[in-house]
Amino acid sequence: QVRLVESGGGLVQPGESLRLSCVTTGMTETIYSMAWYRQAPGNKRAMIAAMTTDGYVSYADAVKGRFTITRDVSKNTIYLQMKNLNFEDTAVYYCHTATEEGTGSWGQGTQVTVAS
Repeated sequence: QVRLVESGGGLVQPGESLRLSCVTTGMTETIYSMAWYRQAPGNKRAMIAAMTTDGYVSYADAVKGRFTITRDVSKNTIYLQMKNLNFEDTAVYYCHTATEEGTGSWGQGTQVTVAS
């Protein structure tokens, strides 16, 4: 089982940057895919960035060019670097991992609020 704990959310102004972290513990060697999702009030949870251990990377159109997903294996941490934030980026951000067999894990979420 993999456990995930997100951090790094907060209140920022439009145009600013933020980096979210997702610390993974447990059977981290089984992680194959890693992703960040977000859920705004009244909306469904949606994937915005994803990567796999064999090099696949994908971004939602809404964040492409502004957000970057990375992983530091030595720190067992997955990051989401967010730049040029705007009001539409306000949401709860969730980290997700899955094994090759499809067993998934979710973090508890971290709130990102963009306001002037």
